[in-house]
Amino acid sequence: MPSTSPETSLFRYPAFLQFWFAKNASSFGFQMMSVAVGWQIYSITGRAFDLGLIGLVQFIPSVVLALPAGHVADQFDRRRIVRICQVIEWIAITLLAAFSVSGHINEAGILALVFVVGIAKAFEFPAMQSMLPALVPLSILPRATAASAAAGQAAMIAGPALGGLLYVAGPATVYGVSALLYLGALIFMSRLRYDHAPPRREPATLKSLFAGVHFIRSRPAVLGVISLDLFAVLLGGATALLPIFAKDIQHTGPWGLGLLRAAPAVGALLMSIWLSSHSLKRRVGPIMFTAVAGFGVATLVFAVSTSLWLSMGALFALGAFDMVSMVIRGALVQLETPDDMRGRVSAVNAIFINTSNQLGEFESGLLAAALGAVNATLIGGVGTLVVVGLWMWWFPSLRRRQALVEHPDPVEGASSTI
Repeated sequence: MPSTSPETSLFRYPAFLQFWFAKNASSFGFQMMSVAVGWQIYSITGRAFDLGLIGLVQFIPSVVLALPAGHVADQFDRRRIVRICQVIEWIAITLLAAFSVSGHINEAGILALVFVVGIAKAFEFPAMQSMLPALVPLSILPRATAASAAAGQAAMIAGPALGGLLYVAGPATVYGVSALLYLGALIFMSRLRYDHAPPRREPATLKSLFAGVHFIRSRPAVLGVISLDLFAVLLGGATALLPIFAKDIQHTGPWGLGLLRAAPAVGALLMSIWLSSHSLKRRVGPIMFTAVAGFGVATLVFAVSTSLWLSMGALFALGAFDMVSMVIRGALVQLETPDDMRGRVSAVNAIFINTSNQLGEFESGLLAAALGAVNATLIGGVGTLVVVGLWMWWFPSLRRRQALVEHPDPVEGASSTI
């Protein structure tokens, strides 16, 4: 993995930088809003159940609207879709701020506005994901993917902390800063030059809505990486059990739990920064499977550890390994998918990601209740290693894959040596 040269620096592409700043600003704004919403609802009702409703009103549109959102992303100007969605999110967050200032706010109103944000996010995700390959040469798309992921990881780490600090001044302050960040994202997105000619529009039939599903099934490489992600996340959901490990095994308090939660995000952030300046040019298939196997081994180390620092190291490695496989999987899916299908394929991938995250936490909780947290995590780590072995057997072309792109693309100028 040689380091990048100035000729291939991401900073040479203004469109990508505009995209990166827009995504970073909106991600920070969303994370800050999420913290304020949770605190505000709990302070109003005092019911833990209502905190679960916040996730539910975001999860439902992300799954129900995913296929229509993918169809829209492939039929209309993607930059315009992202801008419209961010305007809607900005209005909803501004209303949260205004109602908080006036005092005319309640649980139902907050959940309704969060639901609106969830609908906008459902349409924004496939459109934004599909834009990235048009902003940089395909030869450096993996590094662009890593840089984009770094923005998301930084927002996940710093966004909640900043939101929590600002909440001392009241929820309206958090919402106000979040709205300003969304306004900044809109400005960057408006200045972004994105040349994309949508194909001739077709009606939203069942065939067109499910075209992404049919495409994934017809491409072994795409099916392999998406399904590998699905089952690895389903089985390796150790992070859902962190409160048990912190309290009952490491015998630490909330500060220790915070360190454990931060460790995988820090590992992922640092690895994504490294990958954004280094190229993945050879043995991408073996590297991806090795990274997922490393994820499983790190899960096993975490399961048997009774030391806080060893557990943090295992979670740090877990996050770093996951980022390596995520960058390869994300770039490979984008490069294997024609531009006029990227929105629908991204939408199907979003369903898998959202579902596997939710079901993975549920599966970990069930196993922990039945067998204990340590045994549940051990099963998850072993299961991840079994999945890696099975996928290497079932998808031999993916196991032997050397380059992200193995054939020239005359439309987008991809190279066979990426």
